[in-house]
Amino acid sequence: MTDIDRTQSRRWRLVLGAPAESCLGGLAAGDDAAMDRALSALYNAEEMTPSEKRSGGLGGSAPKVARWLGDIRSYFPSTVVEVMQRDAVERLDLTRLLLEPELLEAVEPDVHLVGTLLSLNRVMPETTRSTARMVVEKVVREIEQRIASRTVAAVSGALNRAARTTRPRLRDIDWDRTIRRNLAHYLPEHRTVVPETLIGYGRKSQAVRRDVVLAIDQSGSMASSVVYASVFGAVLASMRSLKTSLVVFDTAVVDLTDQLSDPVDVLFGTQLGGGTDINRAIAYSQQLITRPADTLFVLISDLYEGGIRDEMLRRVAAMRESGVQVVVLLALSDDGAPAYDHANAAALAGLDVPAFACTPDKFPDLLAVALDRGDVGAWANTHAG
Repeated sequence: MTDIDRTQSRRWRLVLGAPAESCLGGLAAGDDAAMDRALSALYNAEEMTPSEKRSGGLGGSAPKVARWLGDIRSYFPSTVVEVMQRDAVERLDLTRLLLEPELLEAVEPDVHLVGTLLSLNRVMPETTRSTARMVVEKVVREIEQRIASRTVAAVSGALNRAARTTRPRLRDIDWDRTIRRNLAHYLPEHRTVVPETLIGYGRKSQAVRRDVVLAIDQSGSMASSVVYASVFGAVLASMRSLKTSLVVFDTAVVDLTDQLSDPVDVLFGTQLGGGTDINRAIAYSQQLITRPADTLFVLISDLYEGGIRDEMLRRVAAMRESGVQVVVLLALSDDGAPAYDHANAAALAGLDVPAFACTPDKFPDLLAVALDRGDVGAWANTHAG
């Protein structure tokens, strides 16, 4: 057997577990055996005998789970660890154990874990809250580092484009853009461009200011979207050229705008789960809109409406007619295609408001298009899900 064959057999043995040992051979002692025990404790728990569960399973014991979390972090890359943690919570009903500080200190923080912690917000004891906050803060700072600079650059670029003028003073002419715009008017005999249109930088006094209202559905299925949207909201709130408001909703609406200086505070102000009243959230958001023509309204929801559907659609239509730029995101996450209410999405499309999913990495570009009053539907067809 070649080295490649042995490597493939070893991997398949780890994937398939002990039942495949007769065909693929055993595993070497040491790391391979430890990896096999960690995988079996999670994925073969249903097949274990009572004695095997006592010796090797996770059971309901926090110390065992903490040791298991330490093991998988030793033997698997962080991306695999995150998947195994999520599977452990779902398959072995370990959610309540996450309320123990010792266990939280052993986990690999990720967006999905933050969502699980936020769903436990109301039942979390004070002894756990400080540890949970550290876990949430670590994830939030990692997301901020990933998206902040791109978001600021994309939004600033959109607002600068909106502030440009075609009748600039001499000192305000953007020569690079002016030359590019007028290349068709190049005169070879004079070796120069005769500009018919001048592009100028906007004066600071003329700078375009925009209002952004984010309304986030905090039903349980929207957990990752809540995390990302809260961080984006904090980044936008840090920009002087924007006035940013953020509301979260289930059957009630909570305005978290005054907490946007710290997205961790925003997240602990949410409560995942419960019903959904999109109509009520839009009604509240309408009260925040004082300059419709200069406002971007972003609704992040799977559109499963528990409120008054027809009234919800009428409110969206009224927003559009007043000049508000409306964007509806079915998800703001990396989780793949979301489940959503197709009938409501189709109804919104009939109002010229496309509903689509967007990844966090694409969201800055979407913001730029929307703030520049570009064709959001066309952008979505090309870039979004």
